[in-house]
Amino acid sequence: MRQTTCTNNVGLLSIMAALLMTAVPSSAAEDVVVLRQADMKAMAAAAKSISGMFKDPASYKAVEFRWAADTIRDKSGVVLAGHFSIEAAGPQSKAKPNILEERDRFDRMANDLRDYAVALDAAAEKNPGPMPASMRMKPGEPMGGGPLGTHVRNEQELSEMPAEHAFHLMLQTCATCHARFRME
Repeated sequence: MRQTTCTNNVGLLSIMAALLMTAVPSSAAEDVVVLRQADMKAMAAAAKSISGMFKDPASYKAVEFRWAADTIRDKSGVVLAGHFSIEAAGPQSKAKPNILEERDRFDRMANDLRDYAVALDAAAEKNPGPMPASMRMKPGEPMGGGPLGTHVRNEQELSEMPAEHAFHLMLQTCATCHARFRME
């Protein structure tokens, strides 16, 4: 008799635990939401820093530019994709559920973001002094890339474009990703 009562209690506890887990978002899922939001804010701050240097080239400091580019590089690519590898559930999440349905597209955008940040880092490494004109886009220069100008076909093409162009492609990648995968 004791065995049956014990078995029934374990079964009841398992059912109660399962119900609680479905009723309340897991802390692990919430932790991922908090982490990815923190990473997004860090990338936004880094992009703002880079943008400021393009708006006022006299404020360009290669070390700060590289730090900002490296922040974006380190928080994009597989890291960013990993933050969205589980369902985007959670009351704080602004992610649409279509990320899981469009996994390949989302991962490509996360990797494109990383590639643009790598290109920005390389430009700053090559230009430790004042910002040269070669880092800037020329007036009227067309935006290359794929749909909405967000994808560069290869590393060679990316390395040949001005850093400012790579930066704009990076921003367009962010905007395209948010439009497709983020709730308003």
